[in-house]
Amino acid sequence: MKRYKDEEKIKAEKSNASSLIEFILLGFSDVPNLQWILFGIFLIMYLTILMCNSTIVLITRTDPALQTPMYFFLSNFSFVEICYVTVTIPRMLVDLCTQKGNISILACATQMCFILMLGGTECLLLTAMAYDRYVAICNPLHYSLVMNHRICTQLVAACWISVIPVVIGQTYQIFSLPFCGSNRINHFICDIPPVLKLACGDTFVNEIAVYVVAMVFVMVPFMLIIFSYCKIICSILKLSSAKGRTKAFSTCSSHLIVVVLFYGTAGITYLQPKPNQSEITGKLLSLFYTILIPTLNPIIYTLRNKDIMAALRKLLSKILV
Repeated sequence: MKRYKDEEKIKAEKSNASSLIEFILLGFSDVPNLQWILFGIFLIMYLTILMCNSTIVLITRTDPALQTPMYFFLSNFSFVEICYVTVTIPRMLVDLCTQKGNISILACATQMCFILMLGGTECLLLTAMAYDRYVAICNPLHYSLVMNHRICTQLVAACWISVIPVVIGQTYQIFSLPFCGSNRINHFICDIPPVLKLACGDTFVNEIAVYVVAMVFVMVPFMLIIFSYCKIICSILKLSSAKGRTKAFSTCSSHLIVVVLFYGTAGITYLQPKPNQSEITGKLLSLFYTILIPTLNPIIYTLRNKDIMAALRKLLSKILV
């Protein structure tokens, strides 16, 4: 009799899983009075991110003074930022506007795939940028030889290509799980932690896979960046000129701030054990790395960089004349 009931339960779960064709992103439905305020704030931030990063891409590609490997990587990083926020924020704005949040399983899987792919590419690009600074400061005589245009292009291509198969495989693995019972995702994007919570099968293998991928694309690049900056700081401290030390530190500080902000939130999100991460914490962290950090990044890079500010003033003078 017990065996019969278990079989019936399994059949019912499979039936529910097969009938599930969409999720509902709850988003910010717990604060209905703030929906339109949040819509206005996120829209302004999205337009700011698009405008600032597009400007960085434009001036780093057109200004002759910025045709260096450092700005080549920065323009690619800004382009990835534009793609990243375009995958997440417009969907949030539509959900805030309609106050619905229905999303098909295919659309959810597609969004997750692009979020992971672009996030992983950003991690690797930040590592490439750290390597560029390491060569520039620790091995300046061979900088033009080591960081030529062909090598820089290959590094950027590697950042994209290496992520794609891993992300597609992980997304397929997650959405191959049976989803039964509730279809409500207490989040505003299809991210791994909230989606895994809805799976009714054994998710142990998937969680291990998430940790492994996070180690490869978050922790390993982060450790390489830390190693690079240890070498950089040692080289800077050996400089006899105080002006030279200040210039070298100012060149690296913007990148280091972005690294700490980005890797800090990504590490907490994907390396923290699933039961220990509350839904509110997950939402706040996601808000941080999907909206706030992309808003701050161009500000950090432009306000602390004299070359970019000079190129920006030159561009504005051409436009206004």
